[in-house]
Amino acid sequence: MKITAVTTYRVPPRWAFVKIETDEGIVGWGEPVVEGRAATVCAAVEELSDLLIGQDPANIEDLWTVMYRGGFYRGGPVLMSAIAGIDQALWDIKGKAHDLPVHQLLGGRVRDRIGVYSWIGGDRPEETARQAQDAVARGFSAVKMNGTEEMQFIDSWDKVTKAVQNVATIRETVGDDIGIAVDFHGRVHAPMAKVLIRELEPFHLMFLEEPVLSENIDALLETMRTTPTPIALGERLFTRWDFKHVLATGAVDIIQPDPCHSGGITETRKIAAMAEAYDVALALHCPLGPIALATCLQIDAGAYNAFIQEQSLGIHYNEDNDLLDYVVDRSVFDYVDGMVAIPTGPGLGIEIDEEYVTERAAVGHRWRNPIWRHADGSFAEW
Repeated sequence: MKITAVTTYRVPPRWAFVKIETDEGIVGWGEPVVEGRAATVCAAVEELSDLLIGQDPANIEDLWTVMYRGGFYRGGPVLMSAIAGIDQALWDIKGKAHDLPVHQLLGGRVRDRIGVYSWIGGDRPEETARQAQDAVARGFSAVKMNGTEEMQFIDSWDKVTKAVQNVATIRETVGDDIGIAVDFHGRVHAPMAKVLIRELEPFHLMFLEEPVLSENIDALLETMRTTPTPIALGERLFTRWDFKHVLATGAVDIIQPDPCHSGGITETRKIAAMAEAYDVALALHCPLGPIALATCLQIDAGAYNAFIQEQSLGIHYNEDNDLLDYVVDRSVFDYVDGMVAIPTGPGLGIEIDEEYVTERAAVGHRWRNPIWRHADGSFAEW
C-alpha cells in the first residue's frame, strides 16, 4: 500500500482535519490543529506530505521518526500538532486495513469505557452552579470550570474570594460525590497560585489544572508537592522530552498531553507509559473535535493510568458546529452514567461525514483566542 494524497480541511468552529488517501482506496483521518493557528499547522502538514507521498502507511514508527528527526528543528506546538494529525490518520488506515480498532493493534484494551467530564461556564464563569447541576442531570459525574479571570502577579483579595465562592457554590449545589476540576489555564503566576491552591483545598477538588504555566512550575514545586489537591498539567507540552523533567519533579499527579498536539497516538502512548512509571495518572486533554476524541479513547483503552477523559460536547467554543456534527453515527459517543464506551469499529472507530466536512471547509474559520488586559493596560494571560 502507498500513500497517494494528503489533504487538509479547516472546519468550524476552530478545528482542522487531514485526510490521507492510499492506492488501495483506504482513507485515514486525523485532526492536526493548534487552536488559533489552524492555517499554520495545515501548512506544516503540507510540507510534511513530501515525506509521505509514495510511502507505505503501515510503517508508522519510521514515518513518525522521519517527520520528527528529519528536520533540523524539532518539537514545538506547530510541528508536533502537524505530526499528530498525520499519525492519527496513519493509525486509522492501519486499523481499517486489518479491520480492527487501533487499540487492538496496540495490544488490546484494559477497559471498555471511561469516565468523561463536562465543561461548565466559560472564560468568565457565570451561573456555573446551575450549569453544573444541569451537567449532573445529563448523567455527568464530573465537571470542569475556569478558576479565575485576569490575575496579576500580586492581585487583590477580592479575586481570590470570587474564585473560592464560585467553587463553594458549585460544591454546595452538586454535593460531595461529583468531581470538580478547576482550571487556572496558566492565568495565574506563582505568588497568587500559592494562595489559591491553599484556599481551594477545603472543596476536595478532583484536580487543579495548570496552576502556573508549565515553564514556571519550578517556582511552585513545594506547594504542589504538599497540597492534598491533585495537580494536573501538560496540555502545552508536546514530546516525551518535555514531560521528562515535569514527571521527575514529583510535583504533578496527573498529566494531560493532547494527542492532537503531542505527536499523535505514537508519541502520546509513550508519554503515558512514562507517567505510569512515576505512578502519575493520565487525563488526556481534548477540547477539540470528533477525530481528537476518538484518538483519545483509543489511547485510553490501553493506558492503565487513564482515569477520565475531557470532551467538547457543548463547550463554549463550539458556536458554529459541535462535536457530533462531522460523524455519520452520532451514537458512537453516547454518554451513559458519566462514561463513554471505547469505540470498537475499525481504525479510530468513527466514520467521518466527508461530504459535510467539504461543505463546512468551504466556510472555514479564523478562530483566535481573546486578548485580555489588566486594569493598568498590560497584557493578561488568557
